[in-house]
Amino acid sequence: MSFLVSVHELMKRPGHMKELELEFELAEAIGTEVVAIPAGEEVEISVRLESVHEGILATGEIFSVAHSSCSRCLDEMKLKIEVDFQELFAYSVSSDDELVVSGEHIDLEQVVIDSVVLNLPFQPVCSEDCLGLCAECGLKLNEDPGHQHETAVDPRFSALKDLLSREE
Repeated sequence: MSFLVSVHELMKRPGHMKELELEFELAEAIGTEVVAIPAGEEVEISVRLESVHEGILATGEIFSVAHSSCSRCLDEMKLKIEVDFQELFAYSVSSDDELVVSGEHIDLEQVVIDSVVLNLPFQPVCSEDCLGLCAECGLKLNEDPGHQHETAVDPRFSALKDLLSREE
């Protein structure tokens, strides 16, 4: 997967900038096992590229749709992704952590992955008031909020229950 953007006209020209609207189709999913933007989904990037003395400053937003299941009721759901980012792509590498201008291009791939994954919910829910599933039978409590089961007998009193059933 590669999100290459040409910066030829900005290189070594501090003060110049350009704005781009980009669309990429993901070759691989971005996210976790719980929630992810699947392969084949479109990712839109609105980015402003500014030439500065140290390199190219990329500021923008990422838009896409992630797929998941509600962590309470297990219903399938889609999450609208809108993530801001700002990264400097340096002309020369001074540490292993830096992003660099390679040739006359910058690659937004790592920026997109980092920004999206860090902003995905840890436990996605379909709504804040989702009641989840019944712990005993698995019924969706949103469909029957008054759902109840017969109160279970404390296992310490099970011998007394047996005596009661013998008398009947």
